[in-house]
Amino acid sequence: MIYLDYSATTPVNEEVLESFNVANKEFIGNANSLHKLGVNSSKLIESATTQIAHILNVKNDEIIYTSSSSESINLAIKGVAFKYQQRGKHIITSKFEHSATYGALDFLKDLGFEVSYVETDENGVINLDSLKSLMRSDTILVTINHVNSEIGIKQPIEEIGQFLKEYPKCIFHVDLTQSIGKINVNLDNIDLGTFSAHKIYGIKGISCLIKKEKIQLEPLIHGGKSTTIYRSGTPAHPLIVSISKALRLAYINLDEKFNYVLELNKYLKSKLSNYEDVYINSNDKCIPHILNISILGIKSETFMHALEEYDVYVSTKTACSIHDSLSESVYELTKDKKRAQSSIRISLSYLTSKEEIDKFLNIFDECYKKLKSL
Repeated sequence: MIYLDYSATTPVNEEVLESFNVANKEFIGNANSLHKLGVNSSKLIESATTQIAHILNVKNDEIIYTSSSSESINLAIKGVAFKYQQRGKHIITSKFEHSATYGALDFLKDLGFEVSYVETDENGVINLDSLKSLMRSDTILVTINHVNSEIGIKQPIEEIGQFLKEYPKCIFHVDLTQSIGKINVNLDNIDLGTFSAHKIYGIKGISCLIKKEKIQLEPLIHGGKSTTIYRSGTPAHPLIVSISKALRLAYINLDEKFNYVLELNKYLKSKLSNYEDVYINSNDKCIPHILNISILGIKSETFMHALEEYDVYVSTKTACSIHDSLSESVYELTKDKKRAQSSIRISLSYLTSKEEIDKFLNIFDECYKKLKSL
């Protein structure tokens, strides 16, 4: 098997899985219980939270645990909207966001909130002058993803966050799902940040929402005691331990891993650029972990399934999107419907070997020639 869909999900690291198993087997108490077993589980959560806080340079009580990035994004966006709607109902975002962001914003539009879309340059990078022109006295939230999940475009969140400090009544949320654990991330200038374990070799079902202490949210899930007042439910301490371990491991030799993936990306891009009908959609403003291409004349899913016959796995676009539509991100970047209908996302990891890439290229060539001949 050649797995090149790491941006959809990553295989679980064995050390992470072991941490999860130990927490499940040896710490059986409910962390909310007052007896010794409950206290032991609660201490385990506190230790894991401290580690996450240290890595990300935030405070323990600024970490909220959820089930997924989609839940974290919904809590961030809706939580701000409901809590601060007396200030205004204007929200700004981009046209390169995850479907969870658009889903939450569409829901809010039905409730009377107004959404504006910031302009981007030819590389898909947010235009700060456009953002400035959209800011209003009733703007309560700017929500931007750090790295686009289909093309890999990286946004200048530090500069955006610094600019938004001029608007103290506006909150800045950043979707960090595709950047945490892959590149260095500075959270100093953001108010809310979301990421998930299964993108960093952790277990599915656990995510974090970083909420700076000055920010308030209206919870989406109401009920009993948990790790914070913002998300009720029995604390899933084995999963919390596992995301802490996954994050710690992800940051080991981070720069070395990045440079390795960068070299793979350059090699792959140089080979694919030789094909007449292959267009490289990812540009110099993208992280190397994602390489998006379009193969004109061949539909995305047709080529994806052709590769699958050789046990090669890529994706057409982000895993959470509607599969029978074109890639909105590629269309927004290229303004070319044909490229948006024929785009493939190849996502790389430090686990990807050069040998796998060479095998992939051989299989790609065979599929390309076969499908083009038809």
